[in-house]
Amino acid sequence: MGLLGWILLGGIAGWIATSVTGVGENKGCFFNTVIGIIGSVVGGLIFSFLGETGVTGFNPWSLFVAAVGATVFLLVARWLSRDGRK
Repeated sequence: MGLLGWILLGGIAGWIATSVTGVGENKGCFFNTVIGIIGSVVGGLIFSFLGETGVTGFNPWSLFVAAVGATVFLLVARWLSRDGRK
């Protein structure tokens, strides 16, 4: 998958993750794309650890993996930021 594919997949996955978690909903397209790309890496690691296939290209499975990874990343980031304020 080329750079444009990663950007597009990241944008969609980031949008899904921010919609599900409510974290950073109003931060815009760039935020969603960065979160989605990070989520692709995180999701790939999680699914590889579980013995499943990670991100394999621009397809529904990869979008699912990236969205799960981005959601996990946002939830952990929110948990760490709340824990740090106490």
